[in-house]
Amino acid sequence: MLFTSYEFLEFLLILFLLYYLLPGKWQWKLLLAAGFVFYFYAGPVYCVYILVTILTTWFAGRRIEAERDKRDIWLKEHKEGLSKEEKKSIKAKIKHRTWIWTLCCLLLNLGILAVVKYTNFVIANINGLLKAAGSGKPLDFLNIIVPLGISFYTFQSMGYIIDVYRGTVEAEKNPFRFALFVSFFPQLVQGPISRFGDLKKTLFEAHPFDRQTVALGLQRILWGFFKKLVIADRILAGVNTLIHDADAYRGAYVFVGMLFYALELYADFTGGIDITIGVAQALGIKVTENFNRPYFSKNIKEYWNRWHITMGSWFTDYIFYPISVCKPMLKLSKFSRNHFGEVIGKRVPVYLSSFVVWFATGIWHGASWNFIVWGLGNWLVIMISQELEPLYQKFHDTFHVRERFAFRLFQVVRTVLLMSCLRMFDCYRDVPLTFRMFGSMFSEGNWNILWNGALLNIGLSGVDYFVLLIGLVLLITVSLVQRKGSVREKIGRLPYWGRFALWYGLFLAVLLMGAYGVGYDSSQFIYNQF
Repeated sequence: MLFTSYEFLEFLLILFLLYYLLPGKWQWKLLLAAGFVFYFYAGPVYCVYILVTILTTWFAGRRIEAERDKRDIWLKEHKEGLSKEEKKSIKAKIKHRTWIWTLCCLLLNLGILAVVKYTNFVIANINGLLKAAGSGKPLDFLNIIVPLGISFYTFQSMGYIIDVYRGTVEAEKNPFRFALFVSFFPQLVQGPISRFGDLKKTLFEAHPFDRQTVALGLQRILWGFFKKLVIADRILAGVNTLIHDADAYRGAYVFVGMLFYALELYADFTGGIDITIGVAQALGIKVTENFNRPYFSKNIKEYWNRWHITMGSWFTDYIFYPISVCKPMLKLSKFSRNHFGEVIGKRVPVYLSSFVVWFATGIWHGASWNFIVWGLGNWLVIMISQELEPLYQKFHDTFHVRERFAFRLFQVVRTVLLMSCLRMFDCYRDVPLTFRMFGSMFSEGNWNILWNGALLNIGLSGVDYFVLLIGLVLLITVSLVQRKGSVREKIGRLPYWGRFALWYGLFLAVLLMGAYGVGYDSSQFIYNQF
């Protein structure tokens, strides 16, 4: 059930009507049922996977909480007769037990994710090694279907169990409420990856109908539809033409293709997130923002603080920090300081932890080497930038250009181009081919295609380019205005005729300029595959 399908719109209409007609205490139960209807529609067998994650994670969380309660009661009853060492020993034993429950939950659920998503990737690499060695019959691939959104709901659930282990949130007692947290349907498709402590504040509460809240949510949904249907799905034809026939479209076509893909990915992913947040807001539920104008970033590190924010914070909190301060890493850091000096020693934990994070980020996006190389490419650029930071500082101290508009614009353009180049691994899905296509931009001088009309023969007409230009200008305008607060709230302060003209105009734009056609079926959101 795609967000841009007629079925989803019908599903939303029925849900909104029932949601605000029901008593408040039944609203979260309706959302739980709606989540499983949504997931069942994607594939009945998928429900087995998500139910296993829900039940095992909820049970592990309750066991962790029970062990802590048992510890607190026992210590309270025996506090007079215990020495400090005995209390410390008991706390260590309980902590070990809670860690065992946490570890079992992580291994089971991340193991399920690994099996369904990466088994064939492992088999493909084993077959490659067997072929290189010239021996052995190749292994058969398994017919495994990856459940919808498994990466998102698994990471969300595992974040919860780690938070329970750390004591930053209390384990949810009600298994059905926890099931809603995992299966909340707007974010099943492509996130955001919510934290239990944040989402529970509004997810389980009663929400009486509020005209302004619902209106703001519907406006956000409409904006998401505009990004997806008018921009992403329209430019998709050109992107597919340029990428799927690499032999014919080289040189300057590669440059055009990577910029087109940057626009498509942004409009597609942020459009889907706008729909997610808009649906939640129309239901009175607050979901974490996932983007903060990433294409205005001045470097790649800043870009990743603004793009897919919840994924980045998940990897930082649950992988980077634990690895960088674990005992083996601290020992390695001490060894490096003693043998290679302070400069190298203090960098070892940061660089190795970052390497693991970016490797995980790459393989999370897809079970193939192009995504791994893409992730490590980001790591390499960020590490080089950190090492060059003293030189950057000297440059700024000497020339004082940091606050000049022209230099800030250069930084933004540089970041967009760097990210677009790295995303070529995502476009071509083949590492050697990606390097060849990148090299062709410098070796083949066909830049005249930018003005000789050749770009009208890649599946996009003059009208398409005009519509895309309008969409791009609107995206940039909204992003610029948004720097000083919510655009929707600003529009809400306009007179009625002004609000009506803007929102009705956007509705007509989606209706008239969306990428439709005979037998129309909106293309899959890019991040659905992850």
